[in-house]
Amino acid sequence: MTPSSFSGLDLLTSAVIVLDDACAVVYANAAAENLLESSARSLVNQKLNDLFLNADDLLQVFHQAVEHQFADKRQDLTLQRSGREPLHVHSIVTALDNPDMPVLIELRENVQQLKLDREERMLDQSQANKELIRNLAHEIKNPLGGIRGAAQLLELELPERQLRELREYTQVIIKEADRLQTLVDRLLAPHRHPHIVGDVNIHEVCERVRSLIVAEFPQGLSIQRDYDLSIPEFRGDKEQLIQSVLNIAHNAAQALSDRIAQGDAVLTFKTRVVRQITLAKVRYRLALDLHIIDNGPGIPAEIRNRIFYPLVSGRDGGSGLGLTLAQTFVAQHLGTIECESRPGCTDFRILIPLP
Repeated sequence: MTPSSFSGLDLLTSAVIVLDDACAVVYANAAAENLLESSARSLVNQKLNDLFLNADDLLQVFHQAVEHQFADKRQDLTLQRSGREPLHVHSIVTALDNPDMPVLIELRENVQQLKLDREERMLDQSQANKELIRNLAHEIKNPLGGIRGAAQLLELELPERQLRELREYTQVIIKEADRLQTLVDRLLAPHRHPHIVGDVNIHEVCERVRSLIVAEFPQGLSIQRDYDLSIPEFRGDKEQLIQSVLNIAHNAAQALSDRIAQGDAVLTFKTRVVRQITLAKVRYRLALDLHIIDNGPGIPAEIRNRIFYPLVSGRDGGSGLGLTLAQTFVAQHLGTIECESRPGCTDFRILIPLP
């Protein structure tokens, strides 16, 4: 086995280094180059205590691996580096059946692992939400028609004198039934309409949303554009993506009401390309990276982790469906939505695979 035998490890997102029997690096994958901020050529022949100021724990485990005291060993470490930020990593040390290259060390940034765990929970929650919404909406829909019909029949059966006195109440029943019917229709919308696939230019989507937001908020709101015009077109449902971006941008504009009144509200559309990214447990070579950023008060802490749940809203009178529908539509494009929020900056990030 030679260092070139490990070339397939370049496809991994976690950093991998292979050590010889003298504890010197003989191979480092691309992720290790990124994590350690050094080229593979400069990493080769460096020892663990050259890479890290506090390598004692890793050195101890290295010697245990050489002696085949275990197959692999995992631990969380904070690795100090000269003149650079410390690395908070989850390390996996594996004993190899090769006396010349006896140890492989995999380093995963804990932040990345937390992100992957959060994505997995969001995917599971999204699937559960879809099943719950579909079943609940159908359960509500059937009796709603009966309630509305009964109120209409009651109006027809009531004598004229009683009708004048009671029509106010029957109209309340009918109007509330209609309101609930509209809510149910919105809940079922993603599952009813076919996925119409065509060529999508993400900047046309952003510009369409921008024009709609400007029409509703003509004063006090500045909409900035930071586009990467090299982003290729991709196959998708343009109307679904417009609705997704519009839901997020409209929520942001409403959250900016105080700043709009002051005249210093800013909403930013930013597009980039990211490479070698994992979405929903699938690795993609390229992905669209769309940010919708506002300088509002931020999402309240008590709902920050639940904003994509149905019927959760941080605004009085909000339906709590906008972000749920946005997430559903983006998921139908094999993508995800992430959010980071603090006072003065809320950043919604849409990631969608590119061809």
